[in-house]
Amino acid sequence: MTLPQNMDYFDRAEALSRDEIEALQLERLKHVVEIASRSPFYQERLAEAGVTADSIKSLDDVRRIPYTTKDDLRGQYPYGLTTVPTDELVRLHASSGTTGAPTVIFHTQADLDQWASLMARSMFIAGVRPTDVFQNMAGYGLFTGGLGIHYGAERLGCLTIPAGAGNSKRQIKLIQDFNVSVLHIIPSYALYLVTYLEKEGIDPKTLPVRIALIGAEPHTEEARLRIEELLNVKAYNSYGLSEMNGPGVAFECVHQNGLHVWEDAFITEIVDPETFEPLPEGETGELVMTTLTRQGMPILRYRTKDLTGFLPGDCPCGREHRRLDRIKGRTDDMIIIKGVNIYPMQVEQVLLAIPEVGQNYLIELYSEGYIDQMRVKVELKEEHFVEDMRALGSIQKRISSRLRDELLITPKVEVVQHNSLPKTEGKAQRVSDMRQEVS
Repeated sequence: MTLPQNMDYFDRAEALSRDEIEALQLERLKHVVEIASRSPFYQERLAEAGVTADSIKSLDDVRRIPYTTKDDLRGQYPYGLTTVPTDELVRLHASSGTTGAPTVIFHTQADLDQWASLMARSMFIAGVRPTDVFQNMAGYGLFTGGLGIHYGAERLGCLTIPAGAGNSKRQIKLIQDFNVSVLHIIPSYALYLVTYLEKEGIDPKTLPVRIALIGAEPHTEEARLRIEELLNVKAYNSYGLSEMNGPGVAFECVHQNGLHVWEDAFITEIVDPETFEPLPEGETGELVMTTLTRQGMPILRYRTKDLTGFLPGDCPCGREHRRLDRIKGRTDDMIIIKGVNIYPMQVEQVLLAIPEVGQNYLIELYSEGYIDQMRVKVELKEEHFVEDMRALGSIQKRISSRLRDELLITPKVEVVQHNSLPKTEGKAQRVSDMRQEVS
């Protein structure tokens, strides 16, 4: 399948055929193995595995390369994974490092140019055009989400407003004053913003925004649909992680049926997180990624710990870059209650499909004796939190029943008043683990 002749694209790489993609990946895999071996870490790791650029004969040979983990990145702090002299590096991004050594990613100027192009391409397939006014509501600084999408928007040609995170009053004024048509916003903050607008007496649907680019935290289809309905926008899912650049790794096109991962820049695998065997299309496993174009600090077979899968079939947009399903959670997000594996995303999926439920909820983990328990606090929309205890009890029972059907356990459910749970203008904290607080 080739890109339809009437389909616009930002760059030629979007229109590559499947054969062209795989040929380019093989060529670039050989090259990136050669580059990576210049770093002390990969020089040793690849030699132990007997992998050289010349030994790569097919894309299947990527599985001969050992995995790289976050602990590896921390262990090589600060410069153990760089492959060029320090004077050729022009930027670094880093995690906070609050629980140990941070993970640091370095970029050359060529790396930043490539990243900006991937981000511009990602925005383009979601319908953003140079005529749009773009407001970036992500944090700047060491966090990749701010600068990554900022340079992509400028590369695309949008008037770009670097608003940064938080300060809702200023965000709304900028949107209204400059007729902003595209936002980059965290899903939980988008839902929070609706509440803020209503409190200020502003109808969210009167804003000029037509597209919301949402990412930086996992969210369900139910959350996306609620954002679209409340803000009267089209909301496009994105995926990125700082180890692979940040935003611009994979993005939804206008058809909203999966995230096109840019395979000219990355090799993507889905593996069983326990056996590490490759999984076929349609099955969920751990996402493993290899950079193909980064020069300053390439990373090979990085275990992201994110859970997703390849979607089968073709996309109506005509692009043949494979599509990832939305991220379902992380292997290290899993909660085990009464022997059952539970991911917080399962709870959100249930709650946001219930009409009476508001935008906020909290999962509390606690202990009763030696048994771990789960309690779900759920805000109801203002019109549904009434004094009629029978009505509240009916809603509570319905929520509990639907959670039991999804989770296979019955968590305690507490319905609470609108705006009563803690809120944040950053990433939402959905899980409170109080089990360690019990003596």
